[in-house]
Amino acid sequence: MAAVAPARTRTESDSLGSMEIPADAYWGIHTARADANFPITKRPISVYPDLIRGLAMVKQASARANRDIGTLDAERADLIDRAAQRVIDGEFHDQFTVGVIQGGAGTSTNMNANEVITNIALEMAGHEKGDYAFLSPIDHTNRSQSTNDVYPTAIKIGLSLTLRSLLEELDLLRQSFLGKSREFREILKVGRTQLQDAVPMTLGQEFHGFATTLGEDHSRLTENASLLFEINMGATAIGTGITTHRDYSASVLGHLREITGLDLSTATDLVESTSDTGAFMSFSSTLKRNAMKLSKICNDLRLLSSGPQAGFGEINLPPKQAGSSIMPGKVNPVIPEVVNQVAFAVAGADTTVTMAVEGGQLQLNAFEPVIAHSIFQSITWMRQAMWTLRVNCVDGITANEDRLGAMVGSSVGVVTALTPFIGYAASAALAKTALLTHRNVADLVVEAELMTREEVDKQLSPARLSGLEAVTAAIPIIADEDLES
Repeated sequence: MAAVAPARTRTESDSLGSMEIPADAYWGIHTARADANFPITKRPISVYPDLIRGLAMVKQASARANRDIGTLDAERADLIDRAAQRVIDGEFHDQFTVGVIQGGAGTSTNMNANEVITNIALEMAGHEKGDYAFLSPIDHTNRSQSTNDVYPTAIKIGLSLTLRSLLEELDLLRQSFLGKSREFREILKVGRTQLQDAVPMTLGQEFHGFATTLGEDHSRLTENASLLFEINMGATAIGTGITTHRDYSASVLGHLREITGLDLSTATDLVESTSDTGAFMSFSSTLKRNAMKLSKICNDLRLLSSGPQAGFGEINLPPKQAGSSIMPGKVNPVIPEVVNQVAFAVAGADTTVTMAVEGGQLQLNAFEPVIAHSIFQSITWMRQAMWTLRVNCVDGITANEDRLGAMVGSSVGVVTALTPFIGYAASAALAKTALLTHRNVADLVVEAELMTREEVDKQLSPARLSGLEAVTAAIPIIADEDLES
């Protein structure tokens, strides 16, 4: 039996000693130590591609700034620039292996980026990986930088990029509800307050309300995204700018604005900006708001479709899978249920972000890794939840028109629409009779000769009952004794 050739390695060293690194790896010793130290989630930072792009954008902008101000020669700057662009374009993401949860305030993530981009550049220049005498992850790729300005800036850029896809999916979901509101615009139903029958409305109005809610959340998320545009590049370790050229901060900002297309600005107080993570807390809170409102909509969909025989049964959700291993034919509202659970997770993530923001000490918050992971996960899960809600649920919802019509006809709530014409006392008496006899309100009004059938039908039309057409009749004066009766 042929002997298996030993895997090729290269030796890398740091201040703690030396390690053997796989020869084909683009990461190096700092990444290897982090992989050994933080086997917590078994989820590498590459699960968030936009975070990787954000890191590469920062390295690319820094290389260009260092070239412009003369702190890095053109050859090395160009190599780093081109290597970073390949990462931005989606290459080598599998080389970003450090865990999403890590100690060290993001240093492991920054060094993972430094090592990968450096080794890509070395390979492009015809050098062996690990030939750091020619191009160093720290002296060149990390020139004029610290984890403490690179990492938060990369997170903010990455979140801004990821948010775009969330907003796109949120708008598609809004449009789906709008489409249903048009489809259901003339279908009357009983509105409810405190789970009790109230006054009539249309099913279209109910779905239009869902669409409006999602549109408001789209606006709030867009507004709060601007909180992520203030960065602290040039702050280096604690905000004093130690090791940077006086022109670096302005130069790197200009390049980052060009590369990202974002309206970025440099914080006026870099010391404060380096230690403060309040923008992440505010943004996370807005995500939670969106999640909770989406969850409320899903609660309503589950209620409206409950039954189908012994519940509300007003709408039908598309059947997606068998609902029980013991009850034949049972189908559950699994799509709204999974969205509910995503919302619960987002609320928990927001609590994590809040605690991590509070946990910062003095000139740095060491807990930005869990902040980043929590928010990226929330955006990712919410985007997927919105997609499945739209495609696997909302687009296929149908109305049970016969049941809705029957409930409206027998509901005492419709008598409210007749009070301007027959008075409060007569309306109250009719409501009581309808409840006791389970008869149609319109029939009772006509039998009592309070209105003609034509008049009743006109006032109980979908347009009038839903408020889409104004009532023009004068409201009669109702005596106090009538109110009391």
